[in-house]
Amino acid sequence: MHPDVCRFVSDAFYDGRLMPEAGNEQQGLVLDPNADAALTATGLRFITVEHEGCTQKSEVEAERVRQLYHSLLAQRWTDRDGQVHPIGVDDILVVSPYNMQVNLLKSVLPAGSRVGTVDKFQGQQAAAVLVSMTTSTAEDVSRGLEFLYSRNRLNVAISRARCLAVVVASPRLLEAPCNSIEQMKLVNTLCFAKAYAEAAQS
Repeated sequence: MHPDVCRFVSDAFYDGRLMPEAGNEQQGLVLDPNADAALTATGLRFITVEHEGCTQKSEVEAERVRQLYHSLLAQRWTDRDGQVHPIGVDDILVVSPYNMQVNLLKSVLPAGSRVGTVDKFQGQQAAAVLVSMTTSTAEDVSRGLEFLYSRNRLNVAISRARCLAVVVASPRLLEAPCNSIEQMKLVNTLCFAKAYAEAAQS
């Protein structure tokens, strides 16, 4: 992970103890002037997309991910050895918690796109990772807050990124009513991701 990604993962999940491997600071996307405005060379971005009534599938989010994906395909990235490569389908991971959203994303993205749940990509990496949270509100969560807001799943998804991770989510996920301290911790991690991304852009 680039230090800009590693810093979030370290602060959010490892009490600041995780350090990037030497040389990873050379990694980064090389963006042309026409790149999607949501993309940056490194770090974490949090993109809010308004939708309602979505539980395990969101066409609105799938469309936003499609836009980001196609913009990424027109860019390049620099690896830890300083070599510059065109971004292809092997250089992008697309992650969602739900198989229904995974199947929708596969239908709108190019053939060969690497799309799946977090479990599929554990141990793998890519220059860029796009995360589709999918669900509209906490009330729409079909498998409990502990599933959608899982700290482990968010950690694994974001830490797959060598250069940039982009979380696409409904803003109302940040307003979830909590019934326990543990649920508050789960929701706060997603809120921290948004705050971290915004601070990096200011």
